[in-house]
Amino acid sequence: MATTLYAIALGANRYGRHGRPSAAIVAALAAIGGVEAVSPIIASAPIGPSTRMFANAAALIRSDEPPPALLARLKAIERRMGRRPGIRWGARPIDLDIILWSGGPWRTRTLTIPHPAFRDRRFVLGPLARIAARWRDPISGLRVRHLLSQVDRRRPRT
Repeated sequence: MATTLYAIALGANRYGRHGRPSAAIVAALAAIGGVEAVSPIIASAPIGPSTRMFANAAALIRSDEPPPALLARLKAIERRMGRRPGIRWGARPIDLDIILWSGGPWRTRTLTIPHPAFRDRRFVLGPLARIAARWRDPISGLRVRHLLSQVDRRRPRT
């Protein structure tokens, strides 16, 4: 299989084996390998029941793995870093999600690319726009930077 480019979202909001959430993101990137670009790490408010702030980043990686194999490897990295099944959107030492890949849309029972919720998440789009602003969402046809501007427009001003 040809080398494929993937956009990965990384998040953490609980101290784990690697220390602070930002250190977990750095450790996860080292474990993933094939990193072409990494966004700055940002802080964001949690979604759901967690009360801890998240550290979030995005990375572009190259891999010859098909999407299901990469997903399995990312989930294995999460487990090695202390992630356990639990409350949806709860505190976690690391979260690794495939957001986009250069192969276009992908859908199976266990994996959907593009990630179904990425268009509504500033904590994904903001970091991703720093490293892949021109990448087009294969579903909407919009570039990441345009999706980010739409999310920003929908946010209420306080």
